[in-house]
Amino acid sequence: MRALLDFGRNAAVPAGFGQMDLDGNVDPADPLPLFITCRMVHVYSLGTLMGIPGCGPMVDHGIRSLSLAFYDHEHGGWFDQISPKLDAQGHGVNLAANKMAYSSAFVLLAAASAAVANRPGAQELLSKAMADQDQHWWDRHYQMVVDDRSLDFSSTSSYRGMNANMHTCEAYLACADVTAQTKWLDRALAILERMRVNAQGNGWRIPEHYSSDWQSQLGYNQDNPADQFRPYGCTPGHGMEFAKLLIAAGGALRRAGRKVPHWVGQSAQALFDRAGQDGWARNGKPGFVYTTDARGQVVIADRMHWVVCEAIGAAVALRRAELDGEGEPDLGKVEHYEHCYGTWMEYAAQYVIASPGKWNHQLDQNNQLATSIWPGRPDIYHAVQALLAGRVPVSPAFAQAIDQGLLDRPESLGKQVPGRTQGNVGAGAW
Repeated sequence: MRALLDFGRNAAVPAGFGQMDLDGNVDPADPLPLFITCRMVHVYSLGTLMGIPGCGPMVDHGIRSLSLAFYDHEHGGWFDQISPKLDAQGHGVNLAANKMAYSSAFVLLAAASAAVANRPGAQELLSKAMADQDQHWWDRHYQMVVDDRSLDFSSTSSYRGMNANMHTCEAYLACADVTAQTKWLDRALAILERMRVNAQGNGWRIPEHYSSDWQSQLGYNQDNPADQFRPYGCTPGHGMEFAKLLIAAGGALRRAGRKVPHWVGQSAQALFDRAGQDGWARNGKPGFVYTTDARGQVVIADRMHWVVCEAIGAAVALRRAELDGEGEPDLGKVEHYEHCYGTWMEYAAQYVIASPGKWNHQLDQNNQLATSIWPGRPDIYHAVQALLAGRVPVSPAFAQAIDQGLLDRPESLGKQVPGRTQGNVGAGAW
């Protein structure tokens, strides 16, 4: 963990945080994406809460960047990408054609985590981010977020996407923990419910792309299958990530004294199983493929580090859910999730982690370094969360769990299997 946080410090530049190359360098001329600065604020907030020296100033730097450089002082909201050179007022120069729900969700997550860490300016940033979600992104009719807005928020495109909604769901769960406002949990559940219905109708492969009335568009981007944020087909990694979010939402409901719908756990397991079957070792070599088509045929066989990170988190969450459920846990399921966890952690150690703190973001189908989709080592968000997943409960969110003294108490919401801890899970095949 400390090695990752040490490596990530290299991303700091005067206007915020940039995308690092393989050696941790940031090209001073490269544009700065909003989501990178947000992710860094989030992970260094976690480091601050863990008492790791030097993390607090990184959070403060990021909050200043989000409050001054990335913020649109004319129309509100945040620019999706800015020039690395600031103007005389410390404001960034916008380089993006639109504002994006994906990045705006990370503003909310960053602000929520920084607020838990009690960093200067975090509460004000959180208030602005919540208002931004209410005013610009949440579609009350469809109970989802729109994907993009014009710079003045006067229009939106016809595209709707599950990727932006997935990260919005993550941010809403964190916001619910920080504010105790039930609307954020209710909105997260609405996103999960629509995702669940759409995935179940497609063999538990999540359709990624939609029209403005939320009709799936399975052929979207077929001519550009390797898009960073809108790849063609289905993404096993999102199946894993949504499985984890379902379990987290169930935990939030339990903590609030509310009933957990039966479909929450069932859907999480179905998504986990489908993503494992479609994604893992499809060519006989370890690793998760990036994408498949709607029938499960591999489209892009390269391995993205974030997919195995999310799979690790999903295995932890489903194991925890089995232990926390009513009645005696199914030890066969518990062992299965432990085997998955061990297998994927070993894979990460062998292929993804090049050296302490340096995680390869893309490998080819033979597990050799590749850079066609994610060049360099842009950030540390997924890796940090993968390492923390087994050390905290599935709910509340990471920052709140650490702040409540639940680090290394993952069983705090439920029962523990005698003689077993997340730290001694076994290794095995899918």
